[in-house]
Amino acid sequence: MTDTVPENRADKNLDKFYRARITKRTDLAEDLWTVRIQVGGEFKFAPGQYATLGVDGPDKRSERAYSIVSSPYENELEFFFELVPQGELTPKLYKLQVGDELLMRKIPKGRFTLDTKGGRTNHLLVATVTGVAPFVSYVRSLYKDWKEGKFAGDHKLFLLEGASRSWELGYCEELQKFALEVPWLKYVPTISRPWDDLKWVGETGRVDDVLRKYADMWGLTAADSVAYLCGHPDMIEGGKGILKRIGFTKEVVKEEIYWIPAKEAAAT
Repeated sequence: MTDTVPENRADKNLDKFYRARITKRTDLAEDLWTVRIQVGGEFKFAPGQYATLGVDGPDKRSERAYSIVSSPYENELEFFFELVPQGELTPKLYKLQVGDELLMRKIPKGRFTLDTKGGRTNHLLVATVTGVAPFVSYVRSLYKDWKEGKFAGDHKLFLLEGASRSWELGYCEELQKFALEVPWLKYVPTISRPWDDLKWVGETGRVDDVLRKYADMWGLTAADSVAYLCGHPDMIEGGKGILKRIGFTKEVVKEEIYWIPAKEAAAT
């Protein structure tokens, strides 16, 4: 189906939106999927920012903000969604297939961008499930710059991604390939329910539980590192506590909370 604005609705704000069209959909699990969309107009954003997506219903328009997975160099925008059955928007987005339309505000927002100006050159990235989205955008963008000689690799990324089971690690294979090729990225995925995923041979445990282990292993300190936490609020609170105990002050910790399940998954 294609969502359309009712003809009798006079909406003076509709010019603030693009009518974006879905060009690709990939279902990773019953409640996780990615889409790529053609925006239909100019949309300049920085890696780590988000777009506001919307669907019109019979009575009102539902909107939420979602971090962008793709890099600004790509011709389409990519998003990673988690279905919240009682949510206002994701059940509507879940019904959309290739060729369907959705609304997207024309202006990106968000300050969850890579801090390359503050003097610290190590970046500790910690994510749960769909929270990996902005980090994939960082990596894709830096990879293209690195291949073209625009990025010397002087900033290094250390990415920890957590999920319950391996199939919820939406970009695991892509990130592993990047990490094998470039010297400026280290990537460790971890799952918290290995008894449900017996073929998994990687790290196990909640991502905030292994945070201290890898921060120590990689030699990351507040003197030369910025930490970025993105995903479930429980992980972010736990992660901030661990980082505080090893010397990271709030000035060098950035966060982006995805409210699940209490609220719709959205970047704030």
